[in-house]
Formats: sequence, C-alpha cells, structure tokens
Amino acid sequence: MVADDLIITIALVDDHALFREGLREILESVGDMRIVGEAGDSMSAVTMIADTCPDIVLLDVEIPGDEVTETVSRIRTLSPDTRIIILSMYDGPQLLSRLLGAGIRGYLLKSVHRHELIAAVRSVHEEPTRIVLAVSRNSVAQVEATAAPTLTDKELEVLQLAAHALSNSQIARKLGLAEATVKRHMRNIFVKLNAVSRIDAVNKALAASLIAPRTRGDLD
Repeated sequence: MVADDLIITIALVDDHALFREGLREILESVGDMRIVGEAGDSMSAVTMIADTCPDIVLLDVEIPGDEVTETVSRIRTLSPDTRIIILSMYDGPQLLSRLLGAGIRGYLLKSVHRHELIAAVRSVHEEPTRIVLAVSRNSVAQVEATAAPTLTDKELEVLQLAAHALSNSQIARKLGLAEATVKRHMRNIFVKLNAVSRIDAVNKALAASLIAPRTRGDLD
C-alpha cells in the first residue's frame, strides 16, 4: 500500500462520463494515483479544483463553458501548485502555442497509450517545470519556430525605454543603473532577439508583443 504523502492526486475534466470512467480505471490501477474529483464543464471544474487542489488536472480541450485558455488561467489562479495536462483530439500548433503560453505542463493526444499517459502524469508531478508533449513533430516544430524569446524583467524595462529613443546614459539614469549595466542588458537583448541594431530589437520586440507601442505622454 502506498503512503498518502506519496499518492499523486488527480482531477478529471471531460464532458464524456464514459471517457472519465476509463481514465479513472487506468490511473487508479497503478497504485500511486488517486482521483479526487471529476467535472464535465469549465465552471464545475474550476470549483472542484479550488476545493480539492489536486497535484494534476487532466483537462479536455473542448469541455462546455469557458474557452480552454480561460479555464487554464482560472485554475492556475485558484490552485497555483496544480499542474495541468491537456487531453485533446486535435494536433494544432496554434492551440498548443496558446496553451503553453497559458501555463500548461502537458498536451497529450487522446490516441496515446495508457503507459504514455501514466508516464506523463508521473513526469510532470516529479518535475513541476517539465513540459510533456505527445503531438506530431510538425506541431512542435511550428511552436518552436514561433515561440517568443524570453527577456528578463530588467531587459524589458531597458528595451521599453530604448523604444522611446532614450540613450544608454538616459536609460541608466531613469532606472538607477550604471551605464555599463545598461549596455550589458542591450547586448543580451540583441543576442536573444537576434537583432542587429536597437531599432531592429525594438521592432522585433513590438512584433512579438514583448513591449508596448510608444504613445504620447508615456514618459511624462
């Protein structure tokens, strides 16, 4: 018998009761997983997850109610330690990209084998920062090709001021940094954005919605 502190608690969210029943039988057959709640729509799911705070949620992408990214966002707000694995019939890079941006930890096609599902749940539970995907290589390649680069908060501040045509010395004074530090941030930004100039970096950041467009009175 597995000790309670070693049990992986799981919530099932799918509008097909028969599918949920199949998932329950598969997951609870392995001994270290326990289903703590089920729901068939987004509103019930959010309420149930807020009450049970499971380790893992298996979330169908097409449940009735709110759009799936909104449901993901609400779950992460109400139960931030819960990791979300999407189950879907669809292998689309645009949806996958949106959901990864929303903070999911896995995206599995419903055609996966039972051992793949179990392995994904264990993997995401053991390493909360790991992302598990069971989709086509084409979808992964398209997501990787369009993924926005990650800039630190300070790099974003520097770049936002550079978008207002401030010099390095002006940015340094504005942020209370040494000018050499600003130059270092700009070098890092160039590398991450594959930019060849400040204007190129700003344009690429704007295109990726990393910074806000310049508006009158921004620096007032």
